[in-house]
Amino acid sequence: PQLQGLACVPTDCQGFSLRCQSELFTPECKFKESVFENYYVIYSSMLYRQQESGRAWFLGLNKEGQVMKGNRVKKTKPAAHFLPKPLEVAMYREPSLHDVGETVPKAGVTPSKSTSASAIMNGGKPVNKSKTT
Repeated sequence: PQLQGLACVPTDCQGFSLRCQSELFTPECKFKESVFENYYVIYSSMLYRQQESGRAWFLGLNKEGQVMKGNRVKKTKPAAHFLPKPLEVAMYREPSLHDVGETVPKAGVTPSKSTSASAIMNGGKPVNKSKTT
């Protein structure tokens, strides 16, 4: 069998989008998305694999934009590499080591015996001071 049911449709912003032509969602429409070198994305079939080696079938487009046979496409070939189009970009500040390790104690509160160094070394559990020998 070959990967079928996909169309390479030109979009309005100088690119192509892949759309499943099947009206019903079938297991043939299910692909695993993986990030490859240089942030390329490759898609492997969740349904089909090579019979002898067990290698996954990858989605690939030829020079004319037609879907290639899954057993002919390797993940290292440029035909299988796609550039993701980010829908939303979110910028987060990376925490520094100073922010992670610091805890600010409340003003005017003295540490109790349960928060002493021996209790902290005991995993936060209270330490029993009585010795049994």
